Amino acid sequence: MKNQNKELPFVSIIVPCYNEEKTIGLLLEAINQQQYPLEKIEVVIADAYSQDGTKEKILEFSRKNTSPLVLLVDNPPQTIPSGVNIAAKKASGEILIRLDAHSEPNPEYVNTSVELLMNKVADNVGGIWDIQPGESTCIAKAIARSAAHRLGVGDAKYRVSKVAQYVDTVPFGAFFKNTFEKIGCFDETLLANEDYEFNARLKEHGGKIWLDPRIRSKYYARKTLKDLSKQYWRYGFWKYIMLQRYPTTIRWRQAIPPLFITSIGLLAVLSLFVPIARIILGVEFGAYFFSMLFIGFQTAITQKEICYILMPFAIITMHFSWGGGFLFSLLSSLRKITTK
Repeated sequence: MKNQNKELPFVSIIVPCYNEEKTIGLLLEAINQQQYPLEKIEVVIADAYSQDGTKEKILEFSRKNTSPLVLLVDNPPQTIPSGVNIAAKKASGEILIRLDAHSEPNPEYVNTSVELLMNKVADNVGGIWDIQPGESTCIAKAIARSAAHRLGVGDAKYRVSKVAQYVDTVPFGAFFKNTFEKIGCFDETLLANEDYEFNARLKEHGGKIWLDPRIRSKYYARKTLKDLSKQYWRYGFWKYIMLQRYPTTIRWRQAIPPLFITSIGLLAVLSLFVPIARIILGVEFGAYFFSMLFIGFQTAITQKEICYILMPFAIITMHFSWGGGFLFSLLSSLRKITTK
């Protein structure tokens, strides 16, 4: 077994981190349970000056475990892409596996990722998110369920697929370090969608991206509607900026929220002057709202969880925040063009 271990590539798990006191220990313990030899793994955590007990949790883990090696580095720009890039530069592994501080990889996560890369199945490999509630409240459970529902996320393969396949993007991702350096690291001008943008560049260079359901991680969703709204507004805002560079990456599920919000807004204005617009507005919004209610009650009954009745609030928050952020970004860009 020792001779076999010598032939295995060294792996660096890179993690951007900020104020993850409650989950960083879960991540490190999950890494500690990997099937891959722990002496062949290091964890590089780029911390954006956490204000809670995150660093103490990391140091406590390091004191109790000699393997895997944990390196803690600072992330002065305090953004996710800068954290990934800083951790990657400090990493000594041949293979980089990016994870979030509020995720928990399954035991075969590293082993399967390395196997796929070594067999040249793709240039970037990843897997499925098992969305978990951020806490035990009803609204947190509803948010987690909504984040894994097709009405909330459309055809996002990494949330709904059960089949291994080539895709446009994967959550987190695993790749050779030289591939990461060749493509050009993560774009630090993007504060969201940075992984999608990286994968778009990878595909432009002829690279392939593979999603495999054997690679799974628990991902803890936002706890409140306020936090969910901020998250999806940020996603929508930065998605438009990314689409300016890669317009062909737009997907139907991403186009629907801003189009829906635009139609609601236009009909609301027209209804002040055109009576028929009021009827169309009422039918459109009514159909949307009652379909949300139906999904909530149906899921609550089939899953036997009363908290899922609150799913409409979560899904509506996701749709309107994402679409609103997208439209705000679009209008901001148009205003800059017209004022030049």
